[in-house]
Amino acid sequence: MTRTILLAALLALFPTHSFGQEKKAPPLTLKSIEGKILRLSDYRGKVVLLNFWATWCPPCGAEMPALVKLQKEYGREGLQIIGITYPPEELARVRKFTRGLKVNFPVALGTRETKASFTPDPTLPLTVIIDREGTLRGVIVGILLPGEFDEQIKPLLRPQPIEGEKTDVQKSN
Repeated sequence: MTRTILLAALLALFPTHSFGQEKKAPPLTLKSIEGKILRLSDYRGKVVLLNFWATWCPPCGAEMPALVKLQKEYGREGLQIIGITYPPEELARVRKFTRGLKVNFPVALGTRETKASFTPDPTLPLTVIIDREGTLRGVIVGILLPGEFDEQIKPLLRPQPIEGEKTDVQKSN
């Protein structure tokens, strides 16, 4: 009973948004904290999670180890997480924070406008899901829970059939 109430409260606090119709992700070019240029278009063919976060946000820090684990586990299957900070942030503080957590994905300093180009929701952390074709597939508000990953992101990681190639279902018929 207590678990049910807790789960209901968490879902109310951290709702998931889906886009009603297919919408292409806006162009995005940022400089990583390592000084490299990050272009969203360079990740075409991968499932991209844009994770908006801040060093001053306790839930963001709590979520980060799980994101590191997901990148490690699913990177070979086409997952690419990109961390984008939400201001105010100082480069030195972000570098220290990400080194301390051994972040294994690119991180860039973002702006309010960067986040607003994807969603007006002010909540942090916030994860934007973009499929292999560059289409926005949803926004997860709050901490990315394992069930949300399994339901919304894992299916996007499944290999895409090559044109003319039969799927497993077609092969069994």
